[in-house]
Amino acid sequence: MFSVGDQPRTPAGSPDGGERATRARAENGAALTADAPPWPAVDVEELPWRSSFAPELLSRSQREQLGQPYRAAITPPIADLEVRLPRATAAAAEEASVVIRDFDVEVGSDVAPFAAILLRSESASSSEIENLTSGAKQIALAELGEDAKRNATQIVGNVHAMQAAVALSERLDGASILEMHRTLMETAEPEIAGRWREQQVWIGGGGYSPHRAAFVPPHARLVPGAIDDLVAFTAREDIPALQHAAIAHAQFETIHPFPDGNGRTGRALIHALLRKRALTRSVTVPVSAGLLVDTRGYFDALTAYRQGDPAPIVDAMAQASFDAVTNGRQLVAELRGVRERWAGTVKARSDSTVWPLMDLVLRQPVINTAIVQRELGVSHTNAMRAVTRLVDAGALAEVGGRRRSILWQSSEVLTALDAFAARAGRRQLGRP
Repeated sequence: MFSVGDQPRTPAGSPDGGERATRARAENGAALTADAPPWPAVDVEELPWRSSFAPELLSRSQREQLGQPYRAAITPPIADLEVRLPRATAAAAEEASVVIRDFDVEVGSDVAPFAAILLRSESASSSEIENLTSGAKQIALAELGEDAKRNATQIVGNVHAMQAAVALSERLDGASILEMHRTLMETAEPEIAGRWREQQVWIGGGGYSPHRAAFVPPHARLVPGAIDDLVAFTAREDIPALQHAAIAHAQFETIHPFPDGNGRTGRALIHALLRKRALTRSVTVPVSAGLLVDTRGYFDALTAYRQGDPAPIVDAMAQASFDAVTNGRQLVAELRGVRERWAGTVKARSDSTVWPLMDLVLRQPVINTAIVQRELGVSHTNAMRAVTRLVDAGALAEVGGRRRSILWQSSEVLTALDAFAARAGRRQLGRP
C-alpha cells in the first residue's frame, strides 16, 4: 500500500527565521562529542514483492522491477538507549521547554476557554502538514454536524485524536496509540481505524511498488514489537521532556504503524508525552503550527533521524515551539481583545447566560441553540435570549444553516483563527 503521510508539500524553507534551531545546528557542527555514543541508524532487509497490478497495465521496465526484491527498514530498539545530544541542541530544547511551560501557565490560568481553542488550532495545523486544509468556519460547521467539506470533517477527527492523546497521556501504551488512531480515522476510513497495518507502506516513489520510494518503513510483521519498544522508551523519565517527545515522535514516524494517519497520530503522541511529562498541564501548545513554518526542515529532520542523527528533529521541535508560542500568544491576545469588546458592549446581570455564552463562542465560533442548551445547561428560551444579546452587540450574526437549523457566527473569532493559520503557513511559498 502506498503512503504519502510524510511527504513535504513544497520546497519551502525558513530563510528569515529559525534563528535558535539554525544557530544550534551551526554550533553543533558535524558530530557529537567524541565520547558520545552514536544513535543507531535504521537497518534494512530485502523482501520479495508481490504486486497486485495486472502485468498488462505496466511497462516492461516496471514488470522487471517488480520481480526484484525491495528493501524495507528495520528500526533499531531504543527503549534503553542513552540520549546524548550536542550542547547547543540540548540548550535550545531546554530554552523551548521554559517557553512552553510559561505559556501553559500564562494561558491556562485564564478563565476564557483558550485550551479548547489552542487544541483545535493544533489539530488544524497538524492536518495542514498532510495537505488537509480548511477554514475556521468549515471546521466549526463540521463540529456541529452540519454539512461540511471532507477536509473539515477529517480535521475534526484530528481534534478528537488530540483530545484522546491528552486524556490517555497517563497510560501511554499501544492501546492508547490505537485509540488515538481510531478517533482520528473512524469517520474517514473506518476499515483501518485503530488497527496496526498488515500491509507494506512506503513514502514517495510510485504508487505500484516500494522499489523507488524515498523511505520504506518496516514490514508489518515487525510493527507490534517496534511499538512495544517505543512504548518502553516513552515510559522513561531520565530524558528531558521536549527531547523525549521529539525522539519518540521520530521513532513513531519511522515505524509508520498505520496505513494512513501516521503523521497526525504521531504529532498527537507529542502532546501526550508533553502532558505525561508535565511540561504542559492546561493547554495544547500548537507545535504543528510551528512545524508548518518550515515543513521541509521538519521532513529533512525525520530523514536525518533515520540515518542516525537525532539532533535535527530535536532542533526542529525546539524551533517549532518558539514559533508556536509566538503565534499562539498573538491569537490569545486577539481573542482576549474580542471578548473585552463584547463585555464592554453588553449590559446584563452577572448571572446572565450571555457571559458564559461569550466563552462558548470563542471556542465554537459557529453556534446553534442546541449547542448553547447542551453546553450551558439552559432552556431554549434562555439560550435564545443570550444569543439575541450577542447579536444586538454585534458579536454574532445569523447565517443560514445547512440542515434547516438557524446558525449564528462570530466573524471576529473566525477571522482571528484564520489569521493564526495564515501566520503558521506564511513561509510556505508556492503552496497550492
